[in-house]
Parts: sequence; structure tokens; C-alpha cells
Amino acid sequence: MSGSKIALLGAIAGLTIFLGLPIGRLRNPAPRLKASLNAIAIGILVFLLWDVLGAAWEPVDVALADKNWGSATVDAVVMTIGLAVGLLGLVRYDRWMAGRNAIGKSEGPGAAATTELARASANTAANLALMIAVGIGLHNFAEGLAIGNSAAAGQISLAVLLIIGFGLHNATEGFGIVAPLAAGGVRPSWGTLAMLGLIGGGPTFVGTLIGQSVTNDTLSVAFLGLAAGSILYVVIELLAVARRANLKELTTWMILVGVLLGFATDAVITAAGV
Repeated sequence: MSGSKIALLGAIAGLTIFLGLPIGRLRNPAPRLKASLNAIAIGILVFLLWDVLGAAWEPVDVALADKNWGSATVDAVVMTIGLAVGLLGLVRYDRWMAGRNAIGKSEGPGAAATTELARASANTAANLALMIAVGIGLHNFAEGLAIGNSAAAGQISLAVLLIIGFGLHNATEGFGIVAPLAAGGVRPSWGTLAMLGLIGGGPTFVGTLIGQSVTNDTLSVAFLGLAAGSILYVVIELLAVARRANLKELTTWMILVGVLLGFATDAVITAAGV
């Protein structure tokens, strides 16, 4: 199979993320539906966090088993830096956005104050959706590297299995991106959904292109660390949204559903021996 065909399949694997995005266009979803979508997103992201950290730490385990202390130390430090930058970078970004969206003291509960409050809430939901898309995009870039590396090594069947597995997996990630918008009562435009989909899914294609010519475990670890930090921050934020919904039993069940969805769509990748 030619490199261009592998790249095309890598693009398809990333763009399956668009399958879940139209949920964000639902008109006035019921509170229980909003809480359910938010909780499913938490479950999917919890699974992704585990999956990403495991993949990032794997080269360290291999180096330690081979008594290669130098490589183990470098990869561990790179992962730690990536994790810290991904997590703390979003904390700083969120603080900056909060300052921009801060509402001045209102003289009373008038229509202007209510409108401003609604606008600030919508901005918060949009920022959170963007953060999720960025975190997933970093993760998908690392997945693209794995696809490209497999193809470059002549393991075409493995590359195809990875494409199928990642494609199925990415299809569920679209729900995670739009969950904050649904929970915040925000109905995004088709243009916004397209942008979020490209941010989240496009890096799979880019990673596939780079992975066919560059094989570097440390680069992969760096992006996985960044992705893990970003995902961890988003999980913290979505848990706060879930607590405000005050639907503890429903939220718990839907988080479980999200985690199980993550494992189910990962089954093909596991079958490939990755």
C-alpha cells in the first residue's frame, strides 16, 4: 500500500470524530440529557487519560527493562514536562480567558446583566469545548505517528488495524468535545463544529504523514504527555459541571458508560497487539 493511501486512511481515522459532533446542534436538550452527555464525556476522557499515560510511560518501562538508564530518564523527564505544560498551561489559559470574560459589578438584576451572564456562560462552555478538542488533537497526533511508523516499518496490516481502531475510537470523541456546549445550553454553528473537528481529528492525518518519515519515541512521549495534561484538566472542569447538575446517580452511570465505550472502541487496537 502506497504512502499516500496510508495518509488518506489516517485522515479518515481522524475525521470520524465528526460523527459525534452534530449532537452539539440539539435544540434545548433536557437537563438529564445534558447531564448524561457531560458524564459520558467524562468517562471517555478518563479512559483516554489512562490510555495516553500508559502509552507515554511504555518507552520508560522498556528502557528500564533493558537497563538503559539514560533513555529511561530522558523519556520520563519529557513525559513529566509535557504533562505539566499541558495541565498548567490550560490553567493559565483558563485564568486569562476568565479575566477577559469577567462580568463587572451589576447595579441590579436587569436584562443587560442577565444577557451578560448568559454570554459569559456561553464563552466558558465554548472555551472548555476548545480545550477538549486541543487535548484530543494532541492525543490523535501521537496516534497518527503510530500509524505512520507502522507503515514505514512495512507492517501494513498493523497500520490498517490501527486505522480501524483509532477511527472507531475517534467516533466517540466527538461526543466529548460538544458535551460542554450541550451542558451550557449553547448551540454551535456548523462552522464551529467543523473547526473543533479539525482541531481534534486533523492531527491524526498530520501525525501519519510525519510518522512515515520520522521515527522518534521521545517526540511521541512529548505529545502524549501534553495530551494527558490537557485531558486531566478538562476532566477536572467537567466534574465541576457534573456536580452543579445535581444528578449524582445518573452521572455515575453515564461516566461508567463512557469508560466502557472507551474500552470497547479500543478493543480492535488491543487485538492488533499494540
